[in-house]
Amino acid sequence: MKHTKADDIDGWLIIDKPQGMTSTQVVGKTRYLMHANKNGHTGTLDPFATGVLPIAFGEATKLVPYVTEGKKEYEFVVKWGEQTSTDDIEGEVVATCDKIPDRAEIMAAIPHFIGKIKQIPPIYSAIKINGQQAYKLARKGQSVDMPEREIEIYNLELLEERPDSAKFRVGCSKGTYVRTLGHDLAVFLGTVGHLSELRRTKCGNFTSDNKILLDSLEKMEYVEERRKSLLPMETSLRDIAEIAVSAQDAIKLSHGQGLSPKAYADFPQGSMLKAMFADCLIALLRVDEHKISPIRVFQNNIKKEIKDVD
Repeated sequence: MKHTKADDIDGWLIIDKPQGMTSTQVVGKTRYLMHANKNGHTGTLDPFATGVLPIAFGEATKLVPYVTEGKKEYEFVVKWGEQTSTDDIEGEVVATCDKIPDRAEIMAAIPHFIGKIKQIPPIYSAIKINGQQAYKLARKGQSVDMPEREIEIYNLELLEERPDSAKFRVGCSKGTYVRTLGHDLAVFLGTVGHLSELRRTKCGNFTSDNKILLDSLEKMEYVEERRKSLLPMETSLRDIAEIAVSAQDAIKLSHGQGLSPKAYADFPQGSMLKAMFADCLIALLRVDEHKISPIRVFQNNIKKEIKDVD
C-alpha cells in the first residue's frame, strides 16, 4: 500500500548524512520519505560533514535534548599549511605556511587538547550574536566577536599520517567545534591548517552501526519497508535505568502525577529513570526526595497500551 498522507509515527532514524546536504534538508527529505507528520534532528552537522545524524520522529522529538547532550565522536582530517576562512574546505584560503608537523610533534601536542579546554567557535557558525546567526553577519562582512566557551575533549588520537595532512579521532562534549579543534591544533604545532574531511561516528547512544544511507531509503518502494528502519524511542536511553510500571501507575503518569518510590527499587535522588509498560516506553522520570516525578510523558504510547486512559 502506498501512503498519500502524513502519519503520526514515533522512533529514531539514524541517517548517514551525505556530504553537501544541510541537516535541515535531511529532516525534510526523511519526513517526506517516511510520510511523517513530525520530525527533527539532533546535533547539526555542517554541509561538508558526513556521518551519524539521528532523526527523531513524533514522540521521540521529546528526547532530542538528551541525545544532544550526549558524547559525540568524530573522525577528521587536518590539511596542514593552509588556513581557510571557514576552517574547512568550503572557505577561501586566507593564510599559508610551509611547516608540516611530524609524528613526534603531533603526539607531543595531543595531551594539551585533552580534558576541559577553551575554544573560540568559528565565525561561520550558527551561534547567535545579538540575536543573529554569526555566519550571516560574517557573510555580510561585519565584524563578529565570538565568545570563548569551555568544552571537554575525552580522547584524541592520531589515526593516520599523510604527506600533507593527518587523520584523527576525537570524543568530545556538546558544543565542541571540530573545525576549531583542527585550527587550534595546527597553530599549536607552529603552522596553519583546515579540515578537509569530517565524519561523525557517534552521537549519544547512536553509532555508525545504526545508520542507513538516504540513497538506500529512497530505493525502497513502499513506506512500510522504510519504516522498518525506525529504532524504538528507548534506544536513545540505553544508559538510563528502567522500571516496569503497573497499568495503574501508567495512568497516573499520563495525568502528570508522581509515583511512590516505595513500590520500586531504591534509586539515588536526582537520578533519571525510563518507565516501561508492556515493553513500551511511556515516560521519562526523575527521582525526587519523596516521589518519582514524570519529566516527559509519551501519551501516544500509553493510549496504545491502555485503552481506558482519558
